[in-house]
Amino acid sequence: MSSERFLKIGILSRSKELYSTKSLVTAAEERGHDIRVIDYLRCHMTIKSTGPQIFLGDEALEFDAVIPRIGATHTFFGTAAVRQFEMMGTYPLNESVAISRSRDKLRSLQLLARKGIGLPVTAFAHDSKATGHLIKSCGGAPLVIKLLEGTQGVGVVLAETQKAAESVIEAFRGLDAHILAQEFIEEAGGSDIRCLVVGGKVVASMKRQGKDGEFRSNLHRGGSAKIVRITPEERSTAVRAAKIMGLNLAGVDLLRSNHGPVIMEVNSSPGLEGIETATGIDVAGKVIEFIEKNAQPHRTKTRGKG
Repeated sequence: MSSERFLKIGILSRSKELYSTKSLVTAAEERGHDIRVIDYLRCHMTIKSTGPQIFLGDEALEFDAVIPRIGATHTFFGTAAVRQFEMMGTYPLNESVAISRSRDKLRSLQLLARKGIGLPVTAFAHDSKATGHLIKSCGGAPLVIKLLEGTQGVGVVLAETQKAAESVIEAFRGLDAHILAQEFIEEAGGSDIRCLVVGGKVVASMKRQGKDGEFRSNLHRGGSAKIVRITPEERSTAVRAAKIMGLNLAGVDLLRSNHGPVIMEVNSSPGLEGIETATGIDVAGKVIEFIEKNAQPHRTKTRGKG
């Protein structure tokens, strides 16, 4: 299937060999677009009032649209590169502000809570004297303790007793790390649901199950995945969460709790391998179709302002 509209698309990715990057390249080429993978860490920017530019070596880069695949460890520079493209009028699949918003776990939870989205009870503090209150706020042990900077299940600990929770919090504080304490949704049974949202629609969903004895369901921690039928409430929650974050492409992770779906995280650069394999759905193709319909010069909410 080819598009009647030819686009020049850039994927901001560290590697051409990553499954998600290759899948997006294939989908774009099948539709007749000119697509190129750019290692955003090798780019440099010229910031001037007469016209912003972004370069790869000596080459000035120009695209109709960019697909940011920004790694969590390079959020600061990666979002700066996306913002530069926005200021040049390039259409970004996900805007720089939305990526930054989703990467700040505390901010994203506050924004979701303000709009009434279901969440596990979450507590945050700086004062070490507040540890007891933190644990109590989440309903006591067992509870989950998370590093704010952690990704892919790293820096996430299940504290099964009050004493264990106090010890983990004390250890993280000793590293001068910011942490969240969160209610443990025991009834989820070590599983979660990943909904892939593209342009305000859930295009694919899978259930991820942690391996025996593991409460984290991340696939690269040994978890498994299978296609799942989600409820209308789960679908609505996932779509609303992506919209609140301002993301056109989002991986929304939710748990099935006794009081309905609760959001764990909204991911701005969701991996495609697990969900395409589990569901057989061409998610990358749906991403390119969305760009075809929406890519227009200077068509961003923020235009690099915030």
